[in-house]
Amino acid sequence: MTTSSQGDNWVRVGRDADSGIETIRAHFEGHAYDPHWHDTYAVGVTEQGVQRFHVGRVRHESVPGRAMLLEPGQVHDGVGPVPGGFTYRLLYLDPGWLRDQMGRLFAQIPDTFELSFAATLCDDRRVTGAIATAFEALQEGEMRLVRQTAVDRLLARLTDHARWRTAADRTPLEPSPARRARDYLHAHLTEDPGLDDLAAAAGVDRFRLSRSFKAAFGVPPHAYLVQLRLVRARRLLAAGWSPADTAAAVGFADQSHLGRWFRRAYAMTPAYYRRRTKLPD
Repeated sequence: MTTSSQGDNWVRVGRDADSGIETIRAHFEGHAYDPHWHDTYAVGVTEQGVQRFHVGRVRHESVPGRAMLLEPGQVHDGVGPVPGGFTYRLLYLDPGWLRDQMGRLFAQIPDTFELSFAATLCDDRRVTGAIATAFEALQEGEMRLVRQTAVDRLLARLTDHARWRTAADRTPLEPSPARRARDYLHAHLTEDPGLDDLAAAAGVDRFRLSRSFKAAFGVPPHAYLVQLRLVRARRLLAAGWSPADTAAAVGFADQSHLGRWFRRAYAMTPAYYRRRTKLPD
């Protein structure tokens, strides 16, 4: 298996052709990655060392045998605060796919509900064991029956730590200035908006907007736009787009510009990610 490495840090990525689940096993010493988010659920377990990260303003520490459960859009960073760094394995689960699978475990799920985890960290050995088993089956390319059985077992275990929340609770009828600015960034992903543009869209001055935006989404507007582009870039790279075409499609100046931000967020190059996640034609 190929590995993306920088110094003592390394990352190994894979993707299951049937489910689309991405697998990542990585080791970091010191700084691991800048604050970022994913548009998928992420469930993982720390193998070795101490893994410190923030979700929003809350600091967490994961140690060997502890599970991490993250939802789409949760801003998080990563650092190894003790000598020797940390090693972890993680599974990225597409929200649509996960909802379909969970629908088989629950009698009925209203369309207005979405999945939420009860806590970010979990010490349930049944969950950590199920994550480890599913990870091995997927990344090692076991036969389909083995992979699907391991994934089904993982989903069953996750239901003990999952809950359903009303999706409408997160989208009020009257959007706040921060949400109006966020919607503007989504609509102008490939452009180069300034704070004055966002402030005009939000209906407030730029200084109030900067404060309210970071309070609402955990990062300032410029960092949100970068992450928004990176999330889209991951999708395109996994679909087989070249790094150069991807950079142009999501608004980066060129392939090098994409590469710098991609490495800061994910500790790997766009080319490596594409090579390891592109599904067969």
